[in-house]
Amino acid sequence: MNLHRLDLNLLVALDVLLTERSITHAAERLNLSPSATSGALARLRTYFDDELLTQIGRRMAPTPLGESLQASVRDCLLHVQATIDIKPQFDPLNSKRNFKLMMSDYVSTVLMPAALRRLQAEAPGITIELLGNENEPWEALSRGEIDFLVLPKNFIREGHPAEVLFEDEYVCVCWDENPLIGDEISLEQCLQIGHVVARIGTLRPPTIDAWFFERFGHARRVEVIATNFNSVPHLLVGTNRISIMHRRLALTYGKSLPLKVLPSPVTMPPLIEMIQWHKYRDRDPGRIWLFDVLKSVLENPP
Repeated sequence: MNLHRLDLNLLVALDVLLTERSITHAAERLNLSPSATSGALARLRTYFDDELLTQIGRRMAPTPLGESLQASVRDCLLHVQATIDIKPQFDPLNSKRNFKLMMSDYVSTVLMPAALRRLQAEAPGITIELLGNENEPWEALSRGEIDFLVLPKNFIREGHPAEVLFEDEYVCVCWDENPLIGDEISLEQCLQIGHVVARIGTLRPPTIDAWFFERFGHARRVEVIATNFNSVPHLLVGTNRISIMHRRLALTYGKSLPLKVLPSPVTMPPLIEMIQWHKYRDRDPGRIWLFDVLKSVLENPP
């Protein structure tokens, strides 16, 4: 393979084509016309002596070679981009950088309000894009589409650097006028009373509390299933139901909702939230600065 015959810009087109698997959609992402995108694919086919993508119905499917090239081409582009983008220092006061953070609505609620107040003062020109991590967060990280991924420790995958962001514990939460619960709750009560739980995404493992109850054989009466953590406190008000939820989130909503927060009747392992970034951004001064900001606002937990 003679690299000098390959326009390296074609690798960008190949990456997008293998991702979108559509000339039209790839052209939109590349800001090219469909004919120019087709021309780029033709040149790639000549260079690799392979079709790379073949038309099947309305979609295109990669050939075996195209499939094998996808991860390595993306990795190559990420490495090149990281090398070009790296700066000796980061100036937050004058930066216009956009940071993409992927995290659950729980983490966003307990972390980002304080973080955004500090960022507004120290880096008024940057933008923060918050993305949910419902289904395939690991692929977004590996493809370099996000700056940070925040997940519980047991969901983190190897291959990229990660550090502990914060720890939390589980508590029992109910409406403060719940007639079934006093100043404490027993395990027997916990298993008899209806629960409100959160189920996040379709491809993710169960949440920590669900995993714990299933592992130790405690069968809860799940009566309401929410699609996000922030809905759970609202769904308890005016009912006899309870929820085993994060202490930080419970105390946050306890300031505005009529809730009672009690110790969990089950001793559960602490929740450890990890923050992870792409290996090619390990020395990025901007990433290091933002990581320090996020850590600093969590030094005094509620």
